[in-house]
Amino acid sequence: MRASIRSALEQSAELTRQGRLVDGLAVGEAAINQSTDDEQSEIRQWLNNHADDFTGQVS
Repeated sequence: MRASIRSALEQSAELTRQGRLVDGLAVGEAAINQSTDDEQSEIRQWLNNHADDFTGQVS
């Protein structure tokens, strides 16, 4: 996945942790919408691996 997509997903997680859910979702959605078909599976995997980044909790 492109560095810009990864960065946007990381920013989305940070905003969500700060309680700025609407902003976090907007940033994440924009990143996903800019991704190519080839990046989709990698984004899904990244989201699965980093779900705790969005809550600040460690499982």
